Amino acid sequence: MRVAFRLQVRPELLDEYRAVHSPVRREMLEAIAASGRRNYSLFLDETDGTLFGYYEVDDDDAAQASLAASEVASQWEAEMARFFVTLDGDRADQAARRLAAVFNLEEQLRSA
Repeated sequence: MRVAFRLQVRPELLDEYRAVHSPVRREMLEAIAASGRRNYSLFLDETDGTLFGYYEVDDDDAAQASLAASEVASQWEAEMARFFVTLDGDRADQAARRLAAVFNLEEQLRSA
């Protein structure tokens, strides 16, 4: 399963946001991997702070539950909350706006 999501980083915190992801703490990387997420990438629009994320996973509900139960992920998300606009107290990893897939090259080539 491919999952894409969008968040909004506060424009005044873009440099700091980039810095805390270069590199991400090892224990957080391990928590993400242990959840079953793979090929996880984040892309940042430097002009307005739009953050686009993508990952692949076999069972997204299980991955979400794993990260929600992880103390490492909970601490990370608490530290990251200040970077995002309009989370209303939610964790970014639980509240990110999911994006609908409208095109995938491999799928269309297989069905053509």
